[in-house]
Amino acid sequence: MAGLITPDAIAAPTRYLSDDKLEGRLPGSRGSKLALEYLAGEFQRIGLKPGGDGGTYFQRVPLVGLAAQIKGGPSFSSGSHGSVSVSVPNDLVVMSGVQDPHVSLAKAELVFVGYGIVAPEYQWDDYKDVDVRGKVVVVMNNDPSSDPALFEGKRRLWYGRWDYKYVQAAKKGAAGAIIIHTTESAGYPWQVVVTSNSSDKFELPARGEPRLKAKMWATEEATRRVVALGGENLDTLRQSAERRDFKPRALGVALDLAFANKRFDLESANVLGVLPGSDPELSREAVVLTAHHDHLGVGVPRNGDSIYNGAVDNASGNGGLLAIAAAAARAEPRPRRSMVFAAVTAEEQGLLGSQWYCEHPTFAPGRIAANLNMDSLNVFGPTHDVGFVGLGKSSLDDVVSAVVRAQGRSLHGDASPERGAFYRSDQFSFAKIGVPSVYVGGGPNYVGRPEGWGEQQLDAFRKTHYHQPSDEFNPNWDLRGAVQDMQLLLVVGMRVANAPELPAWKKGDEFSTIARPR
Repeated sequence: MAGLITPDAIAAPTRYLSDDKLEGRLPGSRGSKLALEYLAGEFQRIGLKPGGDGGTYFQRVPLVGLAAQIKGGPSFSSGSHGSVSVSVPNDLVVMSGVQDPHVSLAKAELVFVGYGIVAPEYQWDDYKDVDVRGKVVVVMNNDPSSDPALFEGKRRLWYGRWDYKYVQAAKKGAAGAIIIHTTESAGYPWQVVVTSNSSDKFELPARGEPRLKAKMWATEEATRRVVALGGENLDTLRQSAERRDFKPRALGVALDLAFANKRFDLESANVLGVLPGSDPELSREAVVLTAHHDHLGVGVPRNGDSIYNGAVDNASGNGGLLAIAAAAARAEPRPRRSMVFAAVTAEEQGLLGSQWYCEHPTFAPGRIAANLNMDSLNVFGPTHDVGFVGLGKSSLDDVVSAVVRAQGRSLHGDASPERGAFYRSDQFSFAKIGVPSVYVGGGPNYVGRPEGWGEQQLDAFRKTHYHQPSDEFNPNWDLRGAVQDMQLLLVVGMRVANAPELPAWKKGDEFSTIARPR
């Protein structure tokens, strides 16, 4: 069965989905609709049952599109010290945090809040109950690194992610938040911030949750100029934020910012195909396999190319999803639990498609055995090892470990734990409803390659191709490594589908206390 997964089985869908005619698959676009129809057709051809709304393969996902229309540079002022103007997007990226037609921040006071983390289990509170209502918080990316016993050391938790910073600032009543970008703390250069946020942004419809008026990123150099306007030194501020006794500091600087929102409602969809389970009772439970089908669409031209094809990220994941689905559909006997193959939308916009699925699941959370997620497959060749993002979190460790050993490979955790990959793709949505996950990738030790070669390839991809128009299909890719990983996921998925018990989080894991209704 695993032998049915071949390089060609992965390459063909990857090539089609990343073709220029799909225009980067921005949700709601013509190219995205082509992708949806293609994926539904492939699910039908494979023999999967429709798993979406009204007997179709499509689960409708309503989205609100927003684009901040910035006219004139935002201005930072400090009484008699004058003002500093910054350039959008060279110095500052601005996104609307509300779904209103007009957004205005008038003389909004800036407050430095360190890492912006409130984590009672670590006895850590960067806000210290300081009132930031109506103000703009300036926050560092990542999490404290001065004490390896805190925040799991090098491994980045959700506390270190930019989306957490915005959520926490909104809960505290802030009007805006500025995240200080550094390549080291973000894991990618400033141009990725710009290109990732230059096209229309999408959200799920607002439901009364706390929201910032403006979500912003600023370069380190621009931030340095802004805080100096108030007589502060950025390095001194950041050093003070490494301690538990840190207290927020008013910077003596105010922000004036106004913009109109181009707002529009649109609809995208998750594409759902179901392989029904063979057991009368266990078929009411499911293993859900996911890959996001969206990318960034048409955006800022780079070297004359404006189509962000998203071949590796994540046409390749859909190629893997279809290859696994085709192999699983031919399994004899059929798996006892059902298997849901979900090509989800709007991952690049904040995991929106998987969030919608998890809020409107086709199987109750307590009946979802596990999520197996595919995002950016290995295109560099076969490997001696496998990285498991989330290793140590659940009983799935044992299942994955056994299959990896059978492949003759070794298993380790996330090779780049500082990047916080667990919280950056769709498995995070499932974790938040209590579902354990598997997210794996071969490497960084490649067969027939010298030590360090794998890290060099990944680093070059992040710097040159990640979220750039150059992420295009390459017929010279070596997809044998992707085949290894998809065969791994196929076998893991089948074993979980046939196991008598559901996987469980390990005691003390951050998601172990989430109730999973059946």
